[in-house]
Amino acid sequence: MKVLVTGGAGYIGGTVVRQLLAAGHQVVVLDDLGHGKRANVPDSVAFVQGGIGDAAILDNICAAHKFDGILHFAALIEAGESMHHPERFFRNNTAATTVLLQAVIDHKIPRLVFSSTAAVYGNPLRIPIEEDAVKAPTNVYGESKLLVEQMLPWLAQIHGLRYAVLRYFNVAGALEDYGEAHEPETHLIPLILDVALGKRASIKIFGTDYDTPDGTCIRDYIHVADIGRAHLLALEALDTNSRLTYNLGNGCGFSVREVIEAARRVTGHPIPVVEEPRREGDPAQLVASSEKIQLELGWRPEVPAIEDILASAWRWHQLKFGKPK
Repeated sequence: MKVLVTGGAGYIGGTVVRQLLAAGHQVVVLDDLGHGKRANVPDSVAFVQGGIGDAAILDNICAAHKFDGILHFAALIEAGESMHHPERFFRNNTAATTVLLQAVIDHKIPRLVFSSTAAVYGNPLRIPIEEDAVKAPTNVYGESKLLVEQMLPWLAQIHGLRYAVLRYFNVAGALEDYGEAHEPETHLIPLILDVALGKRASIKIFGTDYDTPDGTCIRDYIHVADIGRAHLLALEALDTNSRLTYNLGNGCGFSVREVIEAARRVTGHPIPVVEEPRREGDPAQLVASSEKIQLELGWRPEVPAIEDILASAWRWHQLKFGKPK
């Protein structure tokens, strides 16, 4: 297939670009480089710098390439920031995606795989969370993604769009040659590893009074390579399915304190902690049920253990930033 990957210079998008190439697909990357880097895109991949809200750029790309599908990763993703700048998230994640969807319709691109999030669920009534659970986001980030999810069935009904929605839980880990390094960094595992590398003095825990066994938030961590495999399976499954929605997680949760303790074991470093007040919009627990995608597409996490996820990230961090002194 020939595939357009939006946000393909980022962490998850860049990982999936590499997996698509390994599977023999042709890839074009569209990225505005607001967070990604041009160097993250392999030399063999056609690259266009631009945003998904630029209709002229999208028209030019789609006219020049007969795409078999689009994998849509481009978005702002920081839940905490979304509670301070909601307008940015609705503009980038929701409004700009409507421009992309217009190009999909105009150029009759047959498949779309949409990168969504567990944040659409808010504080779930049941754990693990199934796909039909109530959607009640507690932050603007989740709402900005849910609004896109609500558009897709209408486009399927009216225009025949075939789509897959993949709701991620906490993505972590690294390929041998590609990992997670945002600027600025806000994700827990790379921040912890920065402490182990001596780049930071301590790791912050935001909230220690949640209704969880140790008082800190619980999240479901999934290896980035497992996330990528799910995208390739979903892209292929749209040949015979018109609408797919799946959770992607391991089905077990770890608290912030448990992740820090696991990182201490993996890295051999003490990793000091500083406790801070809660951040607005953080649910207490998010743990996925991934039974649906396992039953329907045969997907299963190949790297489920938190220690193995951390170890893959730790190896890559040392390669990129150097071993701790």
